[in-house]
Amino acid sequence: MKQSILFLFIICMMTSCSKKLEEHPKSIAAEVFYNTPSEVEAGLNAIYIPIRRVSTIGALYLCQQEIYTEYLYGRGSHAPLNDYNGLDNTNITRINSMWTDFYESIRDANIVIEKAPLGKSLTEDDLKKYLGEARFMRGLCYFYLVRNWGGVPLRNENNMDSINLPRANASDVYNFILADLEWAEQNLPDNPRQVGAPSKWSAKTVLTDVYMTLHQYDKARDKALEVINSAKYSLVKVAVANDFDKLFGPDIASSTEEIFYLKFARTPSGQGFPYPIYAHYPNSGYYPPGGYYTFYSDSEQNSFVKNWDKNDLRYSFCWYAQTFGLGNTTILLKKFSDKSAVTAGGNDYPMYRYADLLLFYAEAVAQAGGSPTADAMEKLNMVHRRAYGKDPLIADASVDFKLSDYASQQAFIDKVVQERGYENVGEGKRWFDLKRLGIAQQVIAAVKGKTIAERHMLWPIPTVEYNYNTAINPTTDQNPGY
Repeated sequence: MKQSILFLFIICMMTSCSKKLEEHPKSIAAEVFYNTPSEVEAGLNAIYIPIRRVSTIGALYLCQQEIYTEYLYGRGSHAPLNDYNGLDNTNITRINSMWTDFYESIRDANIVIEKAPLGKSLTEDDLKKYLGEARFMRGLCYFYLVRNWGGVPLRNENNMDSINLPRANASDVYNFILADLEWAEQNLPDNPRQVGAPSKWSAKTVLTDVYMTLHQYDKARDKALEVINSAKYSLVKVAVANDFDKLFGPDIASSTEEIFYLKFARTPSGQGFPYPIYAHYPNSGYYPPGGYYTFYSDSEQNSFVKNWDKNDLRYSFCWYAQTFGLGNTTILLKKFSDKSAVTAGGNDYPMYRYADLLLFYAEAVAQAGGSPTADAMEKLNMVHRRAYGKDPLIADASVDFKLSDYASQQAFIDKVVQERGYENVGEGKRWFDLKRLGIAQQVIAAVKGKTIAERHMLWPIPTVEYNYNTAINPTTDQNPGY
C-alpha cells in the first residue's frame, strides 16, 4: 500500500499526542516537542497538510490553473474563469482559502526552522537535513504565492506572530525564495528521508524553475544540467498509452522520473487525491466516487487539441469522449484516473518530474545561448520519443525533431513550449509558462478568442489578509483591478 508522509504524521500524532490533546489542549509547547528526530519529522510532515487540501493543490488550485489554459473550459461556478476578466466573488472566495493554506504551510515550516535548533537529541547532520526540508517547503510555498499574487508579506521564523506586515515587493520575495532554496540545496540529503520528501536534487530542480521565471536562463541551464548529470533520474518507458499510469496511476508509489511529488493514497480516510473528482464524469468508469466534470475541452473546436498528433500516446492517455449537452466532440481529462477509488483517488501530484527538468534545460539552453544546440535538441527528443512509445535514449528518425528544422532560437523555443504543453496537460503548469514567456494574451486570443484583462494576471490580496493586517491598505496596496 502506498504511504505518504502525511499518513506517518497522522499515526504519530494519534499515538503520541491524543491523551495530551484530550486532557491539556495547549500543553504541547513547540519548544518541548522538537527535541528528537521523530518529533521534528512529525513537525515537517505537518507542513504538507495545508497545501494538500482540496481547497489548494489537492484540487481547486489545479482546477483554476488548468481552466486558464487555452485547452480547457470551466463549467458551473468555474465558468467565469473562461472570461479572462479577473475573479468573480465565488472564485475570490476560493483563492482566499488558497492564500490561507499556503501561509499555514509557511507557518508550520517557520516553527520547525525556529524550534529545531533548540532540540536536545538532534545531531548536526539531522538538523541540517530537517532545516533544509523546512526551508525548501517554505521557499516552494512562497514561489506559488508570488507567481499568483505578486508581492506578498514575508513571514519568517522571526516575525511569524506579527499580524501587521506590509507587502514585500516581488523582487524581495524572489530573493527570499532563492535564499531558502539555495540553503536547502546545500543541506538536504542526496536521497530524501522518505518517499514524498525533497532531496537536494528537488531543490536544484525548483531553483531551475525559479531561474526560468526570473529569465535568468544561464543559471537555469546550469542548474538543470547538474540534475541531468547526476544520473539520478530517467524517463519511465512506455509502449502503449496506458503505460503512462506508471507515472500518474493510483497504485504507483514512486518512479525513476519522480523528483518531487505531493503524495496521496486511497486509505486511510483523508489521504486521497481529490482532483480526479473534479475532472471526471459520473459513471464514466474512470472515477467510481462520481465526478463534477468541472472542466472540459473540445476535440474539434479547440485548436490546441485538434492539432495534437493523435499518434502521440499522450493524447489517448489524457482524453476521453463524454457528451453531456455540449456537443458530441466534448472531451474530458483522463490523466488522473483511479478506477478503484472509493472516496478519493490514490494518484500522486507530479509537482516536478524528470520530463519537466529536461524541457527546462532544452529551453534554457536556447534562451541563454541565442540558439539551440544538439544537446538541447536531444533532451527535447527524449521526451518526444517517449510520447510515441519509443526508447527515450535511442534516436529514432520516425519521430525525432531535426535541429536543422528548428535552428533559430524562437523556432526551437516554440517547439519546446508546445511539447511541454502536451506533456503537462492537467498538471497546473501551463498558465505559468504562458505568463513567463509573455504569450498568454496572444495564445488565449488565438485559441479561445478571448482578450485577457490586466486584472486577470494576478489574484487579489484576500480580505482574510487585509481585514486583520493593518499594514496592507485594501485600496492602495491591492492588485490592479480589484
